[in-house]
Amino acid sequence: MNRKPLLLERPKAGLKADLSSARRGHGLGFWTVTGVFTATMAFATVPTPLYAVYQRDLGFGPFVVTLVFAAFALGVVTSLFLAGHLSDQFGRRRVIAPAVALNVLSALVFMVWPAVPGLFMARFLSGIGVGMITATATAHLTELNSAARPGTGHRRAEVVATAANIGGLGLGPLVSGLLADLAPAPLFTPYVIFAFVLVVGLLLIVTVPETATGSDQWAYRPQKIAVPRAGRSRFLAASLLALVGFAMFAFFTSLAPQFISGQLGIHSFAASGSIAFAVFAASALAQMVSARLRPRTQQTTGLALLAVGLVLVTAAIVSASLPFLVVGGVVAGAGAGVAFKLAVASVVRLAPEETRGEALAGLFLSAYIGMSLPVILLGIVLQIMPPAPSALLFGCLMLLLLALAAVTAVRARLTEA
Repeated sequence: MNRKPLLLERPKAGLKADLSSARRGHGLGFWTVTGVFTATMAFATVPTPLYAVYQRDLGFGPFVVTLVFAAFALGVVTSLFLAGHLSDQFGRRRVIAPAVALNVLSALVFMVWPAVPGLFMARFLSGIGVGMITATATAHLTELNSAARPGTGHRRAEVVATAANIGGLGLGPLVSGLLADLAPAPLFTPYVIFAFVLVVGLLLIVTVPETATGSDQWAYRPQKIAVPRAGRSRFLAASLLALVGFAMFAFFTSLAPQFISGQLGIHSFAASGSIAFAVFAASALAQMVSARLRPRTQQTTGLALLAVGLVLVTAAIVSASLPFLVVGGVVAGAGAGVAFKLAVASVVRLAPEETRGEALAGLFLSAYIGMSLPVILLGIVLQIMPPAPSALLFGCLMLLLLALAAVTAVRARLTEA
């Protein structure tokens, strides 16, 4: 008589053990994807403090730097438009793995072809990989977190995903700047180290549980915005916030190092990389600090910090002031971080689970358009105007975009998404 209950209890105990093991696997996968995502985004900004070396060795000016940066942005936008949504159908791992592999290939091109055409190719390849991984890794982290910690909501995944994205972008110039100052072969050593880290990440990503299941009825098409009709105005508001925030990041990863060395006469690669790191670190920290704030408070805080930071950065360029540049960059970075986190959280809430990767790809598409067009415009203006009036024009354009984003967010009731 005592055996029967035991027979009934064993399957229950086994089921609990299986569930616990599955949750642990998803939890470990969550941090594996976080590490790979961070390393990939860090590699994307490794060249930031090295552009001065390329300029010196290859003899080109700031406008070529702008075009090289544009090649990266073009790769990201092209990838997001053509492939950023494919993980909803083929699985998250099957998109993340080739995205990391493309960045390894980019590192190899940087190492073996240190010429202007090589820079264009390496940055374009890196951009394609970044475009593939951004939305995919964000969606994967959201789903892994839900499987590992059911019923706890998406806040933890949102904070970690945005911190990995923005924090990784800040880590790249810090590491490459220090290596350029302290290690031999500044145009070789950083790429070797990051290529090794990415290869390790590539080997680890195949161990992560898959979370996306495709549809039996599917035909390829380019990216489209897959959000409910009722949420499209809020999606537009989120996209504008992402666009303005990433435009600020673009300045510090493309033209700011030229301003630091040219206008300010600071030729330390570590200093240039540290300033870029401070901007992204402020962004990542602001995302974590603001995680528990109400959405409306996040919106007000992000917009206000972005406006103040833009004014300070513009004043720094006009007056050739390093303190203004650092403080303005940190303030603007914090504002961009809060705004971007709100944008990601809004899209995650708006999009159905089966099209979450596609919706996030649309958000990142807007963000990287913002990361390319305003800075390209600034690079063109710098060819015909001195730095001070160019900075004023850039600042006015960005403030107009910020005002448009604020009005759209309020009208669309973004914080109610």
